[in-house]
Amino acid sequence: MVGTPRRSAVLSRGGQRIGAAALAGLIAFSAPATAATAAPARPLTGPVSVLTEPSISGDTVRADQWHLNALRLTEAWNYANGAGVTVAVLDSGVDAHHLDLEGQVLPGLDLVDKQGDGESDPVGHGTSVSAFIAGRNDDQAGVVGIAPKAKILPVRVLDNKNRYDDALIVAKGVRWAVDNGADVINLSLGGSGASATLAAAIDYAFAKDVVVIACTGNASGTSTQKTTNVGVWYPAREPGVIAVGGTERDGEGLWTGSMRGSETVVTAPATDLVGARPDGYWRVQGTSFASPMVAGTAALIRSRWPDMPASEVVNRIIRTAQDRGAPGRDAEFGFGLVDPVGALTADVTYAADNPLDNTPSPGVAKFGSAPSPGQAQSAPEESTKPDGDASPVPGGNTGAWATPVDPAPTGVPTARWIAILLFLLSAAAAAITIRRFAATAG
Repeated sequence: MVGTPRRSAVLSRGGQRIGAAALAGLIAFSAPATAATAAPARPLTGPVSVLTEPSISGDTVRADQWHLNALRLTEAWNYANGAGVTVAVLDSGVDAHHLDLEGQVLPGLDLVDKQGDGESDPVGHGTSVSAFIAGRNDDQAGVVGIAPKAKILPVRVLDNKNRYDDALIVAKGVRWAVDNGADVINLSLGGSGASATLAAAIDYAFAKDVVVIACTGNASGTSTQKTTNVGVWYPAREPGVIAVGGTERDGEGLWTGSMRGSETVVTAPATDLVGARPDGYWRVQGTSFASPMVAGTAALIRSRWPDMPASEVVNRIIRTAQDRGAPGRDAEFGFGLVDPVGALTADVTYAADNPLDNTPSPGVAKFGSAPSPGQAQSAPEESTKPDGDASPVPGGNTGAWATPVDPAPTGVPTARWIAILLFLLSAAAAAITIRRFAATAG
């Protein structure tokens, strides 16, 4: 429970070394891993680097959370702490009994394992994301979240490999989260293919006044433009969603693995981070962990102004971001680095509508893979056509496999012949009526 001593149970991992996590983007402090799941601890090229430090305990985690000072969170907490706000985390599940999350996690949903409830995490990814949002701040140890009094609503949509095969599962999770009290939704996942089903679910969230935030993606996998880190993941590029890229520790440079594109909205710290995981902590990096920092900022705003509409929450986040890169909005940093203090204190011109929801949806406006696969750590492989039709989404598009429109059939369609026949019958009836009227008049 909140307020009770909790650090006596922190695991001691002296002497253990770091292994490279099999999932790209995660660098875990753990017991020596087997060859089947991890590579030897050695430098790697690309956006993932393996650290060769001793493992860390809960008592040293807080000192390693450099982003707390970078985002001036101590000052931000003078205005709000997330109380009264529910943030849905659609991910690999959440370890509801982690020391930093005990009492922070609401009853959830598991769309992967019918026997689950979303409150366990076989991967660890969702636990890290959740702690960055709402890790407890009742002592000086462990991971503290951006909005430490917010509550986490866990929705498991990622399997044991940190992937989803069909965007329909994410769409179902979004709708369930909206119907079960989410004020903010965090999607630290995505892929290259757009989805009409997921677009409809996100529109449902907007209609219910929910803020939706997603990561732009990591360049360690496939992007919409292969071999580059250009091409923001979906659903981050869905209009209205806050697409979050990642910055380096200095706060000035874009993380080399951060996907970039015109849909990027803001950035947040993404490297050299310490995250919570079941039974301990590990070092992580990636836009998956930048996204929850913006979700936490949205929770702070909604905590300070409970009646503020989602459109204005989005507006505050983008209008108060600290500009980085080229002046104004750009493809790397968007509007700039998220600024929780600015978002909570600045005088911002009111926005009645979501300022990001002003272009056609890629999930609806063009053909593509509706049941597109995706994952949290790296972009998915090319989507494949499903064996059967996807389940329809009530009130929205079905999300079935989208194919090019069939050529129009030649000849006159049956409906047109029926219309012509009805017209002729009407004309004949009118002629008879006129003749009878004329005969009567004569």
